[in-house]
Amino acid sequence: MCFNEANYKKWDKPMQVVVKGWRNGTGQSGKQFSSRYIGSMVADVHRTLLYGGVFGYPADSMNVNGKLHLLNEGGPMAFLVAQAGGSATTGTLSVMGILPEVVH
Repeated sequence: MCFNEANYKKWDKPMQVVVKGWRNGTGQSGKQFSSRYIGSMVADVHRTLLYGGVFGYPADSMNVNGKLHLLNEGGPMAFLVAQAGGSATTGTLSVMGILPEVVH
């Protein structure tokens, strides 16, 4: 599990519940997960690809649409993750299916 948990209190309630469940082992799998956050998306995704897990940069009260740029961060990483057999989602939509509306 790879999230910047310093922003935990700014996330919406469903996101807080999911991450708390993973940490405490009360999620759907019943397994307890620890968190590792390097702070560089490329390094964090690389680690997730090597060892498995979830990388997330959820929207929060300061960045309601999230903070990753679709064209140079979210899209390319979603492609790499998909090629490795994983998936990239906004929580409701596939990142690979989002059409850009602005360059940034």
